[in-house]
Amino acid sequence: MKAFEFETTLTADRAVNLPSELKTQLAPGSSIRVILLLRESNEDKGWTYLTSEQFLKGYSDSDKVYDDEF
Repeated sequence: MKAFEFETTLTADRAVNLPSELKTQLAPGSSIRVILLLRESNEDKGWTYLTSEQFLKGYSDSDKVYDDEF
């Protein structure tokens, strides 16, 4: 499977525009797989920070044994 990465903005009707150089590489009717990565909002970043902070509070000195690489 080939992968192409590009950034774009949704149109007013929420369509995703493909870059013209990518369009030339796709045959009409091609089956494609799409993965959307959205920028996190500040609220999402806050929850991510809080989650990791709370997780690390449970870390104790006895857990250091798992930090060593084999």
